[in-house]
Amino acid sequence: MTDRQVFPPLTLRATGLSCGRGGMTLTADLSFAVAPGQCLLLRGPNGTGKTTLLLTLAGIVTPLAGTFELEGTDSEAGPQLHYCGHRNAVKPRLSVRENLDFWAQVNGPTGLDIQEALAEVGLGELGGLDAGYLSAGQSRRLALARLLVTHRPLWLLDEPTAALDAEGHELVTRLLDRHLDMGGLALAATHDPITLPDPGRMETLALGVRT
Repeated sequence: MTDRQVFPPLTLRATGLSCGRGGMTLTADLSFAVAPGQCLLLRGPNGTGKTTLLLTLAGIVTPLAGTFELEGTDSEAGPQLHYCGHRNAVKPRLSVRENLDFWAQVNGPTGLDIQEALAEVGLGELGGLDAGYLSAGQSRRLALARLLVTHRPLWLLDEPTAALDAEGHELVTRLLDRHLDMGGLALAATHDPITLPDPGRMETLALGVRT
């Protein structure tokens, strides 16, 4: 617990979890636990199942075997996770502000207001711009802003630093560290290094590694 605790103490626990798609098993017999204030980094070459594991934990793909559970949740608490995939899901003909407002209405406006969230990710001056004019890095920042307008304890992040410059990498670190401060938990599949101020908050799960 911290002075900034926002979320209830939840733990994501997987036991004997196997995941795959198209009849192919990509990850087998995984067991892990992610506690409040902790981040689990998923590492491994392309095709080893990092994205599939995140999709499984998000409830989008059915597991092939094993179980997983977010322990400590209230059955009436509503959705408890954000899945931020490698595709940004930006509507090019809507403005930057309209895109974020859409997601706030879909997920529930329980976090920062639209302008605060845009300012936090460095898009505060671009709210009225059609999103189709954003660069790849700016589109990624807009996708990350969805994490801020709705408070949810579990973040499932697929390549969160994709297309971002050095400043963008620092942004991801700052957002993730703040989320963990609030008692949140996260899994991040990434090829890029992510280093938090407190390295004890992070563990690594290597996929596709034979021992």
